[in-house]
Amino acid sequence: MLQVYGIKNCNTVKKALDWLNENKKAYVFHDYKKEPATVEKLEEWEKEVAWESLVNKKGTTWRKLSPEEQAKVKDANSANQALLSNNSMIKRPLIESPQGILLGFDEEEYKAKL
Repeated sequence: MLQVYGIKNCNTVKKALDWLNENKKAYVFHDYKKEPATVEKLEEWEKEVAWESLVNKKGTTWRKLSPEEQAKVKDANSANQALLSNNSMIKRPLIESPQGILLGFDEEEYKAKL
């Protein structure tokens, strides 16, 4: 079963969940607001995807950081600290699937891998 991580009110997450429902894909949704990511989970994901991919630098949360705070995110350890203190900065949705981790919503990628 797919494990989907994100925030319910995120438009990209909504698109992904709609696609999963329409295509009858079974999943468990993990809401960062209720189940914050752990350092263990971040490190597990980073075995498959680069830490840079996990940091959503296009999102509001990242843009709210000061330039000094942004500059501190320079490796997996510093990124994990930033992501742990602000889960909404994790690229979403993040889907754990038998085919690997999928980040964001890309309908063609979903069709190919799910």
